Amino acid sequence: MSAGKEFAWRTRVYWEDTDGGGVVYYANYLKFMERARTEWLRSLGHSQVELVESLGFVFIVVEVQVKYRKPARLDDDLTVTCEPVPEGRASLGFRQTVRRGDTMLAEGSVRVACVDAKSFRPRALPDFIKPNL
Repeated sequence: MSAGKEFAWRTRVYWEDTDGGGVVYYANYLKFMERARTEWLRSLGHSQVELVESLGFVFIVVEVQVKYRKPARLDDDLTVTCEPVPEGRASLGFRQTVRRGDTMLAEGSVRVACVDAKSFRPRALPDFIKPNL
């Protein structure tokens, strides 16, 4: 299946993102990717709070794969991308990258499932996402 439009979000590396050597701690790349997906959702006019409180569903991460290429360092200006990839009735994949300028630092894929906020049973993707795939 083809992917949707790539979304880009910029962030900076802060002290709290780094290890003792001033290099971004590996798990924090997942946080950057999560924030980019949240901002992608916001760019569609929806927030995580609205999904739970008004629409009654949440997205849960069910699979992650990351390849680390080069280190990000304290005070770097990063661009984090996410590109939605349709995967099924109740799941959605994302191709994601973390770059410093033109330099690829990390790339990965994340698969999320759409589930009912109370029962955590699978639920069809909402209609507002489908045109963006």
